[in-house]
Amino acid sequence: MIISKITRQKQLNDRYNIFTIKNGKEEYAFSVDEAILIKYQLQKGMELDSLLLSEVQFNDEIRKGYNQAVNYLAKVKRTELEVRKFLKAKIEGDFIIAEVITKLKEMKFLDDEDYAYSYVRTKKNTTDKGPDGIKREMKEKGIDPALIQASLTELSYEEQLASAQRIAAKLVASNKKESKRMLIQKIEQTLRRKGHTSSAIQEVTRDLALEDETEGELEAIRIQGEKAQRKYNKYEGFEFKQKMKQHLYRKGFAIELIDQYLEEMME
Repeated sequence: MIISKITRQKQLNDRYNIFTIKNGKEEYAFSVDEAILIKYQLQKGMELDSLLLSEVQFNDEIRKGYNQAVNYLAKVKRTELEVRKFLKAKIEGDFIIAEVITKLKEMKFLDDEDYAYSYVRTKKNTTDKGPDGIKREMKEKGIDPALIQASLTELSYEEQLASAQRIAAKLVASNKKESKRMLIQKIEQTLRRKGHTSSAIQEVTRDLALEDETEGELEAIRIQGEKAQRKYNKYEGFEFKQKMKQHLYRKGFAIELIDQYLEEMME
């Protein structure tokens, strides 16, 4: 196979079309990246045997995959697993993908260690997620478990606790009508969903449980009690009182407080 003509592609300036003569006619044979053109010194009149042609095309596939991966990584950092998935949708051949990954690492475009530490710092500064939540996300991105554990040192226990306390404070402020028990339960569920550790959750809820709650609880039970009265006003005497007790207990109020409220209501 002898190269008869080389032209630059109109859409991609860094790729070139290679033409050869076949059966007395000039026709398109294949295309290559500019770096491959230079590396193999491809030019008009050059003869390509099957071995050289295979080598040129193999290295061009690697170059093509590398360029696609660099563009994919241009706007945001990615993990090795994410890049592998991207390349699998673009390229056939695991060996070619492996070569592209190796080249990306050599050029520092791909670095899971740097990604892991950067990811934890970003989550710490921009979200209220706890270490267990961040760990789950990093695991999905294919970060090595040992690397995940090491990078989580960027989020200290004190910082996690402060974040959990802020979440709890917001829930306290927006749930004044709830009983203390129901409020603590809601805080526990929210913190667990956001990936905070059991030790931080216990410390936050313990502090909340120890706070003086008399006035707040009385205000909450009065609000819930008024609603219950409207619901059970068709009952009288003992039955009415029992219905009220059951309802308020389900809402998380202590029996002593319910009795205090009912006595106040009867008066």
